[in-house]
Amino acid sequence: MPSVRSSTGRGRRQLKNEINVVPYIDVMLVLLVIFMVTAPMITPGLIDIPTVGQAAEVPAIPVEVQLDKDGQLAVRLRDGQSEFETVTPETVVEQVQALAIDDNPVIIAAAGSVPYESVMDLMDQLRSQGFTRLGFLVNKDDL
Repeated sequence: MPSVRSSTGRGRRQLKNEINVVPYIDVMLVLLVIFMVTAPMITPGLIDIPTVGQAAEVPAIPVEVQLDKDGQLAVRLRDGQSEFETVTPETVVEQVQALAIDDNPVIIAAAGSVPYESVMDLMDQLRSQGFTRLGFLVNKDDL
């Protein structure tokens, strides 16, 4: 049986345990050329950002319901001129309905030490009467 010998005088070929990266480099260079050619052809997207002067309507003035750490409730229209009017928990919804004429948002302003349940009860009362635009303010100084 003839032995397998190469012209260099070696016996059998030995396996290399290295990855041949030359094909991968070729692919990367082709991709680089494709991206370099196509990048100048792509037009950037333009976004029309609305400015303050283009607002459709003036935002509604919110009704503020204040809940202090003693459980006292007060209501006012947050326009910078109105004062807080003290109300009872039973009449708070009627007072808010009287002030919220044009589907105004309602802000619940609570001291940080007010129990979470009290705020949630007030929010549930307002939601059950159809107020869906609710916001929250927390006074961190009272924590």
